Amino acid sequence: MNALSLVRKKRAGRGYLLAAIASCTYGLNPLFAVPLYDIGLNVNSVLFYRYTAAAVVLAIVMLLSKMSFRLHRREVVPLVFAGILFAVSSLFLFYSYKFMDVGIASTILYVTPFFVAAIMAVFFHQRIPIVGIVCIAVAMIGIGMLSIKADSTIQNPVGIVCVIGSSLTYAIYMIIINRTCLNGMGIVPLTFYSIVVGVAVFAVFMDFFRDLAPLPMTYTAIYNVAGLAIFPTVVSILTMTVAIQDIGPVPTSILEALEPVTALMIGCLIFGESLTALNMAGVAVVLSAVTLFVLSKHS
Repeated sequence: MNALSLVRKKRAGRGYLLAAIASCTYGLNPLFAVPLYDIGLNVNSVLFYRYTAAAVVLAIVMLLSKMSFRLHRREVVPLVFAGILFAVSSLFLFYSYKFMDVGIASTILYVTPFFVAAIMAVFFHQRIPIVGIVCIAVAMIGIGMLSIKADSTIQNPVGIVCVIGSSLTYAIYMIIINRTCLNGMGIVPLTFYSIVVGVAVFAVFMDFFRDLAPLPMTYTAIYNVAGLAIFPTVVSILTMTVAIQDIGPVPTSILEALEPVTALMIGCLIFGESLTALNMAGVAVVLSAVTLFVLSKHS
């Protein structure tokens, strides 16, 4: 094996590892968010503290890496729209945790590629292949299977609407990045400014801090805010960026299946949520449909 092949093999190994870390750390969102709800913080306050802490950490990363904070004038307007969508997507997701099982919510969130494809088909006339249409239909069946709880009742419809809203708004966020001048912007600066806009968005939602719940200076509160800012935000973003560079977007997207799996494990092991055989089958159906869809789009 020559030196070049060895380097490629090492990069591929690193890429798969980092993609797995990125997906698993993003799946930790409920692990840190739910305890903050339990001590009395509302959703807007939790996200405000998360985004503020994450902005500080990303700013430090950019400074240490000597990344530029410079923005071109043409980037400001699309960046504001992208930041609003980024924040609203988080808002929907974190609200869904209050109405339904966190593992089920994270699995439904995984259907974002379908929304991207649908929007691109309607507004940009990109054709969805037959296999893609079949995958979407199969995934909808899987979501139906996930919606039925152990007692044969349906998951709270408000939670389902919230998590679908999160997936849809994040899909629009991705398309804005892809179809505007933001496409050439680095992932870390883009995320930093999206988060800064998000801080402003949550301030508005909280009536300019009148409804901001004070953060208790306790170990539980500080640990969970720091956890939200570092693991599912900064660590996930940085490792995902390097993984895409090492192995490409398709393998990285497939390994994103570890995110709902992580959230499901947290829901069951930490929060005592239960999964029926039908739910487990629904998880397998959704993950398989999305994986096949990603592969079919790539081909």
